[in-house]
Amino acid sequence: MKHHKKLPKGSVVAALDVGTSKTACFIARMLDDSGAMEVVGVGYQASQGMKNGTIMDLEAVESSIRKTVHSAENMAAEVMKGYPLRDIVAVIPAVHCNTSFVPIDVQISGQEVMENDVRRAVVKAQQQTNREETENIHTIPVGFTLDGKVGISDPRGLFGKEMGVDITIVQAGILPLKNITTSVERSHLDIMGACVSSYASGLACLVEDELELGSTVLDIGGGTTSISVFYGGKLVYAGAIPLGGSHITNDVARGLNTPINDAERIKTLYGSAMASSIDDTEMIDVPVLGEEPGTINHVPRSMLIGIIQPRLEEIFEMVRAKLDESGLLNYLGRNIILTGGTSQLPGLRELAQRYLNKQARLGRPHQIKGIPDITKGPEFAAITGSLIYMRDRFHEQPHQVLMQTEPSNLVERIGFWFKQNW
Repeated sequence: MKHHKKLPKGSVVAALDVGTSKTACFIARMLDDSGAMEVVGVGYQASQGMKNGTIMDLEAVESSIRKTVHSAENMAAEVMKGYPLRDIVAVIPAVHCNTSFVPIDVQISGQEVMENDVRRAVVKAQQQTNREETENIHTIPVGFTLDGKVGISDPRGLFGKEMGVDITIVQAGILPLKNITTSVERSHLDIMGACVSSYASGLACLVEDELELGSTVLDIGGGTTSISVFYGGKLVYAGAIPLGGSHITNDVARGLNTPINDAERIKTLYGSAMASSIDDTEMIDVPVLGEEPGTINHVPRSMLIGIIQPRLEEIFEMVRAKLDESGLLNYLGRNIILTGGTSQLPGLRELAQRYLNKQARLGRPHQIKGIPDITKGPEFAAITGSLIYMRDRFHEQPHQVLMQTEPSNLVERIGFWFKQNW
């Protein structure tokens, strides 16, 4: 049975994540032919020109990208031998994406099922879902039948007459995608591939059994909360809601009448997702908006938590509604993994368990050699996972599948030719 090739030793790969709150770039090299990887360059800074995962100011975003990539290039200068970074995999905000399932039948005619037969099914699904207003980001075969027999995890090497393939299609809106592409290309970079943020976060944080048995990952970022569902080792759903940590910060700023920067600091130092018995007696200092420096209000911690908790409850209610709409009840599993910067709020795990009726844990990215300690936290899950995606699953990219697929007949050859040339 054919295994997908690993990136060769010495290959340099890079990922770029332009999020609502930060822009990050990781550069890595392959240490051997079996998949060992080392991060050699890291750059990150506060994002400019972004709101809720959407580009609002192209020049500001471009400036953030340039500065971030420049920092990563400087750190990786010895490995890159002075050459500038050119090719990157772009992390696509899940808020611009939707997921659908496409069942495809492929005739095998009593022959052995080959890798190319699976690819033909994927290409057929790509063609069926091709729309002017969307672009395919991921096309992933997630389930198989062979001559009506269900429960086949991998049909390759088996013999049959007809193979059925269930394929997860993740698409992004073409206009947001064009804005992302433009901001990257204006920074003198080329996009060699793309990975939806929620998919990357899941790859970064899930262990093997969680991938296989069924798990849901919530990446609570600055402007959005991205959602991914995995089952049988595959992504079966990717989506997002337009609420995140920055909305909590704004709530705190309004509720306590304090500047945004102070609200973020207060949320980080004193915030919690759930109240405790001592919160009424613990007082916190809150700088007053618009007053002279040093003007302070003293408020009980319970007041702060009373602002934070309702917004988190709203996030979890919206997540629950999204999952209900997905129709994936049989795939969700009992585990939910919380990652992203906001996941570090005390009490969040308990609140998630209450609202989503699942066992919850905090997900930290798998450690890749060379990542500095300051960028090992859950807020860097998506950028870390995008490197893992490049290493392990880049063959899933729609254009990769198309290039490697051999048509089985003249009609398919003509169709593939038009797809590649038009």
